[in-house]
Amino acid sequence: MTITVYRSTIKTVDPDNPNAEAVAVEGDRIVAVGSYADVAAAAGDHVVDDRFADNVLVPGLIDQHLHPVLGASALSTEVIATEDWVLPDVTYRAAYSHEEYLERLAAAEAELDDPDEWLFSWGYHQLWHGELDRDILDTISTSRPIGVWQRSCHEFFVNSAAIDALGVTAEQVADAGELAATIDLPRGRFWERGFMTFLLGRISPVFLTADRLVSGLEQVVTYLHQNGVTAINEPGAQLQPGLWDLYQAILGDDATPFSSTFLVDARGPADFGVPVDEALASARQLIDEHNEGKVRFLPGQVKLFADGAIISQLMQMREPYLDAEMKPNPHHHGEWLMEPDVFEERAKAYWDAGYQLHVHVNGDAGLDLVLDTLERRLDENPRDDHRTVIVHFANSVPEQVDRIARLGAIVSSNPYYPVGFADKYSEWGLGPERADVMARNRSVIDRGVPLSFHSDLPMGRSDPIGMMHCGVNRITQSGRIAGPEERIDAEAALRAVTIEAAYSWRREHELGSIEVGKFATFTVLDADPLAVDPLTIDEIDVLGVVFEGRWMPVPDGLSRTGQSTPRASVTRLPGHDHHEHGCACEVAATIVEHLRSA
Repeated sequence: MTITVYRSTIKTVDPDNPNAEAVAVEGDRIVAVGSYADVAAAAGDHVVDDRFADNVLVPGLIDQHLHPVLGASALSTEVIATEDWVLPDVTYRAAYSHEEYLERLAAAEAELDDPDEWLFSWGYHQLWHGELDRDILDTISTSRPIGVWQRSCHEFFVNSAAIDALGVTAEQVADAGELAATIDLPRGRFWERGFMTFLLGRISPVFLTADRLVSGLEQVVTYLHQNGVTAINEPGAQLQPGLWDLYQAILGDDATPFSSTFLVDARGPADFGVPVDEALASARQLIDEHNEGKVRFLPGQVKLFADGAIISQLMQMREPYLDAEMKPNPHHHGEWLMEPDVFEERAKAYWDAGYQLHVHVNGDAGLDLVLDTLERRLDENPRDDHRTVIVHFANSVPEQVDRIARLGAIVSSNPYYPVGFADKYSEWGLGPERADVMARNRSVIDRGVPLSFHSDLPMGRSDPIGMMHCGVNRITQSGRIAGPEERIDAEAALRAVTIEAAYSWRREHELGSIEVGKFATFTVLDADPLAVDPLTIDEIDVLGVVFEGRWMPVPDGLSRTGQSTPRASVTRLPGHDHHEHGCACEVAATIVEHLRSA
């Protein structure tokens, strides 16, 4: 097999050999790294490839945590969000006011020719876009069903026509038991379990159509490629019949330039009352049946959920939420996604079965629950190298970071939280003292805790260079710095989207740095993120990736820096050609039929 030696400026993220000028690749593996003379000598017979001589190679960039179907679903609607979204086909500009939001929604409705076609939009947030409810949506249309997915994906609004089309009644809500507490039918609002458990199954057959599933996933693949992502993880996957085949057809396609892994979900079985022993048996079977290949489950790892979403301000906080006058707001409170007793039961079961726990948590009171549970697990059944992952890590206090370090947990933070939300959350909900120190990334690193970054797509851009920029600069939408003491340097930020992300998945032996024996997977940049002015990191462009030894350039005309055509409102994506994924369309149709029958 031919050995190829690439010459470039190489940032290896290997502390013993951080800078190199050549890397030798044989097949899909790295066989030498270092100076050109040393690499050439180690490689023996080889060919030299200088195509990257004027560029920079970094380890293949990683998004530690995202949601392919959520991203496909949200970004294939009418996107009216709190920030710009640079997608392969279009750039959706942000809407910043109530009037602008409703104008955009009305314009999207007017573009639909079929009077019975649903209008779906994603990106609404009350703090930017004002109040929204059934009556307001009825002013857009009383005959067309409208569904608005809140920016967090944990909340959904519908108009009267949508409620009628779905056949949802007050009696059904009353019979929903504890779910009724998260449903406000008169306002057309469904949140947390009221959305995910009650509404989602009912609306999925019209929301997750076969065409939207396929075109949306194809768009996600292209989007990740233009941002240089080479490995992703979907935490807490729930597999509807046919969904795994869809993942294999699109994410597993030979032309897809990244690998996809999945975690077992602990919340779904708990929500539906599946006994613990059955949930554990199902998890083992799921992993055993899907543990090889480009698209697979990670063995022995599971996702649990503590409290609600940060973007909808439903996280559980120690101190009360505040209103606009910075007074305690008794009507605003957090939610549990798994009730504490259920969380304790499931965490203990998976821990005792040897699983690594990945835990969604956003509030400091939610973090108390997680750390208390972890401490009990360690007291009752000690384990070395358990790598419990604190996922999202929105709100915390310093002593909790101390405790994370003492308990041996690790952190996967979303660095966009202070950038995107600190300004508004300073004014309402948290107040400036709590809002500015969301995502205490520097505190984590200072205590020696491994820190990775993730986008939680569509909660944030699946854009590791953008995530680095957020973590290094923490510049908010108003242009100020939120929590300057929590900024990290570019080297730590690069580690957060490479080796530390791989470490959180127990894949550090094959991904995350440019070292001999690892996969020959690199992201090719037009500038060195460790050498540029930190304020310009977000201007760095991705030229393509070498994925397991194969050069896969970003297609002409695409750029992570926002050179796609900006449009204020596009109802449908430009026509996708699905001929290469015809089988995926058939599989997607099967999924939709299952949802309809369910």
